[in-house]
Amino acid sequence: MIVVTLDDGTTVSAQVVGADPIYDVALLKISKPKEGVLNALQLGDSDRLRVGEEVVAIGNPLGLDQSLTRGVVSAINRFLPESYVTMEQPLIQMDTPVNPGNSGGPLVNRCGEVVGITTSVIPGAQNIGFSIPINMAKLLVPQLIKDGR
Repeated sequence: MIVVTLDDGTTVSAQVVGADPIYDVALLKISKPKEGVLNALQLGDSDRLRVGEEVVAIGNPLGLDQSLTRGVVSAINRFLPESYVTMEQPLIQMDTPVNPGNSGGPLVNRCGEVVGITTSVIPGAQNIGFSIPINMAKLLVPQLIKDGR
């Protein structure tokens, strides 16, 4: 069973609609909470990102929930060096600190739009993180809904 904890501390069960282990992305479906409002962020356009643009990563690093780190986009269209996490798609590189638990969290621009999904770091590197461009994720969602993968 998968449980999602909302911003106000409410927990709801979730079901996996689809997942892509290569991109480290899963699409979850949750029921509307009995009380409160389910807030959502707008999806931005990752093709408009520029090096030097300020971004924040929101996540649960090392179990420290509701954490936010700030940095800038260091590179766009970055391919990871050959490793077990190598993806064949370009990523957003940022100097926003990323730790275990940040994976899957949003990368947000100054307009409050999600421009990426935080995914990985290079072991041993300090303050070098990577995000999947949100435009790539937008292309994955229909496939995850249709095929579950």
